[in-house]
Amino acid sequence: MIRRVTVPTLFPPPTYSHASVVEAGTKLAFLAGAVPLDADGKLIGEGDAVRQAQQVVANLEEQLRAVGSDLAHVVATDVYVVSTDPAALSAVWDVVEASGLSTGPHSSTLLGVACLGYTGQLVEITATAVVPEPS
Repeated sequence: MIRRVTVPTLFPPPTYSHASVVEAGTKLAFLAGAVPLDADGKLIGEGDAVRQAQQVVANLEEQLRAVGSDLAHVVATDVYVVSTDPAALSAVWDVVEASGLSTGPHSSTLLGVACLGYTGQLVEITATAVVPEPS
């Protein structure tokens, strides 16, 4: 259902693929950015990008579950981190890598940005996932 491609003539990515191919006729879910808020709208991990990344991944899992998918079926993500420091981006990527998103591995872009939508927000992840047929 999902074919993940690492192009041998390009620099090998550490824990993601260059492309993911999904056959036509497969159901896809395009998820809005997962943010580090709890169900009551409270920011989790104020000032702590790693803790926020953990909450974002947990929220992403909830979004996926709601559409009948999971982390293993994610084909692409964009990971946004409020920082210009590569070490901060790397620390957030470590959370992504440990989460199961890299199991595929999926295709991903990691970005340092100036700000995100909620006061104090440091991390956001958008995703596209395959919704598998029920077994």
